Amino acid sequence: MVAGGGKMDGVNNRRSNIDVMADILRLGEAGKTEIMYSANMSYRQLQRYLNSLTQGGFIKRVKLSNPVETYKVTKEGLRLLENIDSISEMLAQGGEVRKSYVTKRLLPQMVKGVASQGSE
Repeated sequence: MVAGGGKMDGVNNRRSNIDVMADILRLGEAGKTEIMYSANMSYRQLQRYLNSLTQGGFIKRVKLSNPVETYKVTKEGLRLLENIDSISEMLAQGGEVRKSYVTKRLLPQMVKGVASQGSE
């Protein structure tokens, strides 16, 4: 990253929401602190992602003891991660414009689609 600009050579270095979700899903099972540090996010961001992934059925809360709990990836979460990885692999040679379009427009629709299929 370039100081003050946040960009280097015109490329945005920020991760998309899909990238962050994939990072969380890749952990398999972890507590909040491990997820927060592994995915490199604030506690506020962590709460938002955990709520979203839990509501979508992609992770579930596992109570170990009071107050210890972890978050574990579900079958739907694994399927979503496989889809994200497949699409990312296909886009690796597609250039930044195409990748940006897909991560901002198409992947969020796929996430909703996987969530609705899992609830049937």
